[in-house]
Amino acid sequence: MSEIKKRTAASLGDVPHGFFGRKGGVSKGIYNSLNVGLGSDDEAASVIENRSRIIDATLPGADLCTVYQIHSPKVVTVSEPFGNNRPEADAMVTDRPGILLGILTADCVPVLFADSSAGVVGAAHSGWKGSIGGVSEATIDAMEALGAKRDDIICAVGPCIAQKSYEVDDGFFRRFAEDNPANDRFFADGKLGHYQFDIEGYVAARLAAAGIGKVECLGQDTYSQPEEFFSYRRTCHKDEADYGRQISVIGLTE
Repeated sequence: MSEIKKRTAASLGDVPHGFFGRKGGVSKGIYNSLNVGLGSDDEAASVIENRSRIIDATLPGADLCTVYQIHSPKVVTVSEPFGNNRPEADAMVTDRPGILLGILTADCVPVLFADSSAGVVGAAHSGWKGSIGGVSEATIDAMEALGAKRDDIICAVGPCIAQKSYEVDDGFFRRFAEDNPANDRFFADGKLGHYQFDIEGYVAARLAAAGIGKVECLGQDTYSQPEEFFSYRRTCHKDEADYGRQISVIGLTE
């Protein structure tokens, strides 16, 4: 069994957080080894143990909260743990110590938010639908409702599919270009009728445009690093039966 691997963002400082990949868990086969996806066909006991290891490595004794992600801009304000009764949403915010917010990804963009001064944190699952739909902006608004100040919020953009690995068609490109003509800067020419999309850059730019002064991108490509990360797109290209999910978490101490 490999040692659990946690990546952190320097900009988030001492705020308990971590971007986890696929190393350090107990899952077997295609889920090897730190799969945390309750929706996968992995053994439930393995997923539960993997989630426990995430908590121990980040904020021991905390309650881990994850949502039923639906590629939306919906945000949930977490005032108490909700266990397995997961609400449908793609982002969470809290001002309560001892709660660990967790976002699952397998190519989509995990974003962690923190205003240390106000004691408010957030986490968002930013796939392309949620990104263009405003999930980052909605998360910032929800944090402000808890007392955070936009000028004090720091964001970290975690491992996701990189531009070199993210081929999209012309219809996808036009959707973004019609939303904002300036979005063409996030698309590089690919094969005929296709483009390479920089979703990490797009998400970071949305955060900056929303007034976030400090945005850190980890620059890790989930698709091209099979030993490090799960990837939905890579699984499709390899025609595998299922895929694991990694998790990005953030919380508050007392």
